[in-house]
Amino acid sequence: MSDATPAPVAENKAPPVTFAMSDGFIACLARLNISLALTSYQSGKFYLLGRNPQGALMVHARIFEKAMGLHVAGNTLLLATHFQMQRFENGLPKGKLIQDTYDACYVPRTTHNTGVLDAHDVGQLSDGRIIFVNTLFNCLATTSPKDSFIPVWKPAFISAIVGEDRCHLNGLAVENGAPRYVTACGVSDTDQGWRPHRGGGGVVIDVRSNEIVCEGMSMPHSPRLHNGELWVLNSGTGELGTVDTAARKFQPRAFCPGFLRGLSFHGNYAFVGLSKPRDKHFEGLALDGKLSDAGREPVCGIEVIDLATGKCVEWFHAEGAMTEVYDVAVVPGLKCPMSLGFADNDIKGFLSHPPLDQKILAGL
Repeated sequence: MSDATPAPVAENKAPPVTFAMSDGFIACLARLNISLALTSYQSGKFYLLGRNPQGALMVHARIFEKAMGLHVAGNTLLLATHFQMQRFENGLPKGKLIQDTYDACYVPRTTHNTGVLDAHDVGQLSDGRIIFVNTLFNCLATTSPKDSFIPVWKPAFISAIVGEDRCHLNGLAVENGAPRYVTACGVSDTDQGWRPHRGGGGVVIDVRSNEIVCEGMSMPHSPRLHNGELWVLNSGTGELGTVDTAARKFQPRAFCPGFLRGLSFHGNYAFVGLSKPRDKHFEGLALDGKLSDAGREPVCGIEVIDLATGKCVEWFHAEGAMTEVYDVAVVPGLKCPMSLGFADNDIKGFLSHPPLDQKILAGL
């Protein structure tokens, strides 16, 4: 058992952001015994959503420039940022609390400086290595002790590993510790060639076979495998759905009022990230018409979708300076996690270590 010395938690200097939630949102987290992590590269923050001992919402935020892809596996949390990959570990022993509230403390223990790659989704291989979507270089990559990255896979239609965003590769689904599916916004081998195809040129690719298994999508993101099905967000239409790989078709299962990025599951529920569309970048997509037809304004936040009905049963929305979400991850088994960052002094005082291990020197 590790011995940890909890550090005092400095008060977060929150930007002008306000949060709202459905009446049953906190009860939903409690019933499922989960908390949530989300990123907003537009606001430059990594958020953890939990519930305090009194049953109220706790939003814990840390500054990480261009916070993007998330991956949670046990005590490990991976985060892609502007020019780094961060590996966090929960340094708080089970049963201990910080300030009688926080039951986990994710500490950034390993930082990989990759340079600016426009990295999107991130995952973990079976041997523990990080794998991520290197959008600038149109490939999947892993970290390196020597180089900015090691390319490990590219789509068949990409001719070379060069620093040009040709297809806007963005999403990654990992299966049994290996990359299985990715999403791209267009089939292009020229710099920025995907942009004219935002409305219907998006694809899902099987990494094993390097074959396109779904086409005709609008800026797809966040492929995920759950209950034997391949789920994906058709972001430009605001739809959550599944992919029929045999028919190479997307099957909508739910509509959410926003540009969708970030998807995680727990049981029979999907947690979907929503953003307000940006001018120029997202305009002219089918989402505009769908919002108008539904009489809805776009929102930023998370919607909880019941997979049996396709209906939104709970929601969490942000207003003000936060207008976009990139990724969402379920954190199982924790009520109220927190994290440490580099923008304040909290990390300097959090100290932990295992028992004395004399076997290390004995083996030299």
